[in-house]
Amino acid sequence: MTIKRDDALRALVPLVRDDDIVVAVYQTNFDWMAINPRPLNYVAVGAMGQAASHGLGLALANPERRVFVLDGDGSLLMNLGALVTVAGAGVTNFHHFVFANRVYEVNGDQPIPNARNVDFAGFATAAGFATSQSFDELDDFATALPRILELAGPQMVSIETVPGEPYPRNYDYIHSAAARKTFDDALNGRD
Repeated sequence: MTIKRDDALRALVPLVRDDDIVVAVYQTNFDWMAINPRPLNYVAVGAMGQAASHGLGLALANPERRVFVLDGDGSLLMNLGALVTVAGAGVTNFHHFVFANRVYEVNGDQPIPNARNVDFAGFATAAGFATSQSFDELDDFATALPRILELAGPQMVSIETVPGEPYPRNYDYIHSAAARKTFDDALNGRD
């Protein structure tokens, strides 16, 4: 079975606190911005594979805040070394969600290499994450989420997904100075 990505995101929404930082990339980002627009959505990730690295920097600089990385599987494959760096940093406020649809969705749905055999939770375990889990049923994922978010990180959650509703891909906004300013102001307590 697989989970519609937007259903998985909707399960996460009520558990995200106002002061949590959410780092989302590519199609997951566009879905998240439509489902849960908020000032602490960090959308300034332009290079594939950089979500975990940006999330780690934010987690280290903001140890009092939880950081959620909403990553794509193709994006994570571009920088698997980030998992080792995150685990080595020992960030307890870091929760990495990988939405594994087994394709490079925003680039035309080309399959990721060795698509059916890649085990993202296994990568995280081998890298030294505190806990890693995989889900392919929405009810199981939604039920486990509160417990997962209580655990010290770094945490990895791999979710087998298919696209849900189509959401607009607003590249102009995610690469804009306005998006960066909105996030910076919220992060630093400026209105």
